[in-house]
Amino acid sequence: MRIENVAVFGLGKVGELVAHLLSRAEFKVVGFDSREREVPNLQTRVLDVADADALRAALSEVDGVVSCLPYHLNIAVAEAAHDTGVHYFDLTEDVPTTNRVIELSKDRPDSVFVPQCGLAPGLIGIVGASLASTFDSIRSMELKVGALPQNPTGLLGYAFNWSAEGVVNEYLNDCEVVRSGERRMVPPMTEKERVVIGGIELEAALTSGGLGTMCQTYEGRLQRLDYKTMRYPGHFEQMHFLFEELNLRDERELVGRILVDAKPPVNDDVVYLHAAVEGIHSGQPFRRNHVRAYRPIEIDGQTWRAISWTTAASAVAVVELVAAGKLPATGFVRQEDISLTDLLATYSGQLFDTHGKIDA
Repeated sequence: MRIENVAVFGLGKVGELVAHLLSRAEFKVVGFDSREREVPNLQTRVLDVADADALRAALSEVDGVVSCLPYHLNIAVAEAAHDTGVHYFDLTEDVPTTNRVIELSKDRPDSVFVPQCGLAPGLIGIVGASLASTFDSIRSMELKVGALPQNPTGLLGYAFNWSAEGVVNEYLNDCEVVRSGERRMVPPMTEKERVVIGGIELEAALTSGGLGTMCQTYEGRLQRLDYKTMRYPGHFEQMHFLFEELNLRDERELVGRILVDAKPPVNDDVVYLHAAVEGIHSGQPFRRNHVRAYRPIEIDGQTWRAISWTTAASAVAVVELVAAGKLPATGFVRQEDISLTDLLATYSGQLFDTHGKIDA
């Protein structure tokens, strides 16, 4: 089935831009949200995804759906896409959600399921796998992303431009890694290290969900693989105090509200991306780095935060690749199976080449 008509579920800052970029790439787009929203040049409708019949009716009118909803709503959308034979894409970092999507993809021969199309998992895995493909053999892969304010204040040095629910989960859920060639689960916010990008000092620590399916893909093929979130120095010490010293580990919703109130979103943000692969290249030990900094940009007269446009552009580029026949049209597609070169050649993917700074 071709992809011409696409539904976008969830018209927040990322979802709105996903819809806009899809339109720029010449897809016919309709946006759905839980409440009335007016988006320029976009047909919008109100939809409660908990209404199974209404959900399936909405999908019966399109060829594909991009879910930009909170992670806990994605399974319902994926199941409806499965039942209606619609191509499915999402931005989730939630492992149980992805596992359910993989199950659904196994008996649907006429549609494709591509979860985790954001930054991490998503673009960072595409970059890491593309670096790895240039080596004779690989020893380690280190992947890092940091979505941060450009001008931090306070001890946290942070602003919640992304879902507080998602951030709290990645700080508290155990992390899958590869150590000594085998998959393992390790505690989050551990193995801190210093990172310097363009003269900016950061710290990085293990967090959950950023690798998607990569540990399963690379188990036995390398000795070490992990994903870390980058923050300004001292951030993780403060988060340990919040969760451990104040005994708030089991109060995730409360913590999310506290943090957003204390560190609301800002427009002057930056997304740092750091991927490094070590191994044997042309018969010699070698390390390749891919380092970028992305800042807010203007698209068709509107300025978009870095976290919004990088997430949206990555997701829409994957839809473009499926529509162009550059990726399988059926079954489950892993992010690490996507070529970075192909992604950067898409209409939306070109934004990364145009606006990325710093290359080590």
